[in-house]
Amino acid sequence: MTHPPSLELSALEALAGPLLLVDARGRVTAATPEARTRLGAALRPGRPLSEVLGLPGGPEALAALSSPGRTPEGTLARAIALEPHGQGGGWVVLLGDAPGPQKAEETFHGMWTREPAMRHLFRLVEKVARTESSVLVRGESGTGKELVANALHAISSRHKGPFRAINCAALPPSLLESELFGHTRGAFTGAVRDSPGHFRLAEGGTLFLDEVGEIPLESQGKLLRALETRTVIPVGGGAPVPVNVRIVAATHRALRREVEAGRFRADLMYRLRVVPLFLPSLRERRSDILPLAWRFLAQWERPGSRRVERMSPGAERLLRGHDWPGNVRELRNVMEYAFVIGEGPVLHEADLPPEFSEVRPRPAASPPPAPAPVLSAETLQAALDRAGGNRTEAARLLGISRVTLWRRLRGR
Repeated sequence: MTHPPSLELSALEALAGPLLLVDARGRVTAATPEARTRLGAALRPGRPLSEVLGLPGGPEALAALSSPGRTPEGTLARAIALEPHGQGGGWVVLLGDAPGPQKAEETFHGMWTREPAMRHLFRLVEKVARTESSVLVRGESGTGKELVANALHAISSRHKGPFRAINCAALPPSLLESELFGHTRGAFTGAVRDSPGHFRLAEGGTLFLDEVGEIPLESQGKLLRALETRTVIPVGGGAPVPVNVRIVAATHRALRREVEAGRFRADLMYRLRVVPLFLPSLRERRSDILPLAWRFLAQWERPGSRRVERMSPGAERLLRGHDWPGNVRELRNVMEYAFVIGEGPVLHEADLPPEFSEVRPRPAASPPPAPAPVLSAETLQAALDRAGGNRTEAARLLGISRVTLWRRLRGR
């Protein structure tokens, strides 16, 4: 196989990722280091591209790769002619995913994944949706808790009823109770008419209580009463009103810890947490990051707009290595920024938001431990005298451990 100088191939790979150079007859003439690593023994000198990638023979091999597609060998590849129509100038074949079996992927009520943990969650949602049990969805901000709640509703026998959602962290206590339970006309300043509240508006359906861990203690008792009696009392009203709703709650907090800290009622936690579901963070779903990024990019491509055909290796590396504190929501925003800011068919590192190019300071080295104080025999004796001979108390006065005091006394 004829290779350009290795330095040129490495430079090509840094710009475009792993690639093959193919002559006009469809035979591979050169490959970048990563491409050789990926294709291994299949990449022999002068071998036809169709055999290397497991494609149909002849010109159809390159024609099949004129737009990105997955080959039978599992490699995502795209061929670009070096001259119009590939006449005499050969081709560049860009390689995407590494060869080998691809993980199964699944779309589930607006959520997408290749990760087994997420697919297991989907199966749990299907099972729990068939019941009337209260569900508590745990997960960091941006992981898709409301999508899980929507799925629980859509699959359930209540799917013909309404789905109502309220963010419990966004409202002060007085307004939260009004939004949940409703109010009567004149109950407070500005209450010019009766309002049913979310419990009654969700009648026959599902009520999603987002960030339920933020409900103040004074309101938790009223929520507990509504769940236990299946009735609500509007603010300013006196008679309880029956309600028929299923509760799905969500929080980014560990409610057990909130109970231990005295910020959440244990009895309410047990009412809400009949079935707990846990959503993994995006940094726990590393194999989902780049496919999700491509799915988001596809949402903004329209005729006449930018069309992203590939990402630079540097951009892929930054996306895979990011901590994603905002999870899938943050990834969507990052890809929209990159789509709008960048130009041309390649998404580069410079297209990503500024925080991706910031140099992160190295953590400061821990200071060396302070040397043990030098204590004279007179100091030790004075401490013992002051402590009435009590060595534990003497050690406390000296700011050392009892063992250290014992060792110092032995060495006097």
